[in-house]
Amino acid sequence: MARHRDQAARRSALIEATYAAGLERGLRSLSLSDVAKKAGLTRGAVLYYYDDLDSLLVEAHAAGVTRFCDERDALVAAEPDPRARLGIAIRAGLPSGPDDALMRLLLELDVLAGNSVLHEELMRELNRRQCATYQGIVTAGVDEGVFSPALGAELVARTFVALEDGYGIHIVADRVTTHEEARRAMVAVAAQLGCPTA
Repeated sequence: MARHRDQAARRSALIEATYAAGLERGLRSLSLSDVAKKAGLTRGAVLYYYDDLDSLLVEAHAAGVTRFCDERDALVAAEPDPRARLGIAIRAGLPSGPDDALMRLLLELDVLAGNSVLHEELMRELNRRQCATYQGIVTAGVDEGVFSPALGAELVARTFVALEDGYGIHIVADRVTTHEEARRAMVAVAAQLGCPTA
């Protein structure tokens, strides 16, 4: 059992090293050696846990989707008011800035989705969970009488996800907008759509 825990801990550390190395090098330039160096290991030691860079990226992608969605959903679930929940979801869904390693990797991995069935499935799962989070908030707001969306809850949710993804790309690329500017813009759009935040 201890060996299994040790392997799980090492895999988790390698995923964190992948995020950090990806932030420094960018996904297109990332190598297994970059990850190994960031983790303080040899390339051979990394290969003990993963067959190649792509298998590591798939696991990092899956872990990133789960972490991003679970953490945001936990924040949202802790707030009873749908208006405050929407504000929390918007804020937590945007990268904190260009140095947000997890969000940068998730956005860059979108490029691989066209060439990999596994990455495509993970991108679909991320999109499904993003939409579910927003749709649940909008539906609750309608049920409680605090939202009166001009569009159906599903379309409003898709709109928020499109804004989140679009702004996210610009935030991590350190151009056009910042986290705070994007958050304010999404809050303004939410109000226009009949879903004011608190």
